[in-house]
This record gives sequence, C-alpha cells and structure tokens, in this order.
Amino acid sequence: MNNAEIETKMYEMAVAFLQKRFPTGWGGVGIVHTAQGSFFTSVALECANASALLCIETGAMCEAQKYNERITHCLCVVREDENAPFTVLSPCGICQERLRYWGEDVRVGVTTDDGSLRFVPLRTLQPYHWTRAYPPAEQEHYVDPRE
Repeated sequence: MNNAEIETKMYEMAVAFLQKRFPTGWGGVGIVHTAQGSFFTSVALECANASALLCIETGAMCEAQKYNERITHCLCVVREDENAPFTVLSPCGICQERLRYWGEDVRVGVTTDDGSLRFVPLRTLQPYHWTRAYPPAEQEHYVDPRE
C-alpha cells in the first residue's frame, strides 16, 4: 500500500473502532501502522488520578514495541459526542518524543483548519528538535531485527 492508502485505511479503522468502543459520548482512538504491515489501535487509559493518564495512541505504540515492529504512521482521532464530527489530533510533545524512537520519517496525522486528513513526517513538527545536537548513531532508536 502507498502512504495515501495506509492513511485512509487508518482513518477508517480508527473511526469504526471509535464508534464501536464509544457508541455514545466522547471517544478517542489511536492507531499506528508498521513497516511489517500491522495496524495497532488503542484508547486512552482511564484512571481516577488524572496525573496518571496516558495519551490515546500510547497503547498502540506499546503494541508495536511489544512485537518489535517499526512504526511508519500514527493517527489519533476523537469526537466530542456521538453527534459531533471526528477530529484528528496532532501528536502532543510527549507522543512526538515517543515516536522519534522509530525515526523522523514516521508520518503523523495532524489537525487541519478544514478538517481534511493530512499526514506529515514527524520532523516537520519539530524542525529544531534537541536531538540535532547529537549524531544519529548515538541516539537510541529502533533497529530492525532482520538487519
């Protein structure tokens, strides 16, 4: 599949899962795609202590890590209630840090003014990222076990 096909499929999968998991009220789903062709979904961790919450897409990243797969795309879709439109949320700063493990080429869904589906490489979100101060070989990163 090419990027546009992957990204469209991710959006459709996220919306379908969101509607099933959250038939009424607020809902949010994170989804990642891997180089190995997997799609992993997740929802926000519910917790009585708000300071212990995790981002919506964190579980999907953990699944990719669990299976030692390289993330190529990441998307977060939310809606305020069952009558509201679906909205893509750009990854927060913490999720950007998490995703950098798989490299600057990870394509992430971003919030747009017109609500259109758009993905950009992670490096676009932080062109002055702190990792620029260090050689890439010195940074912890995903290593394909087949290489």
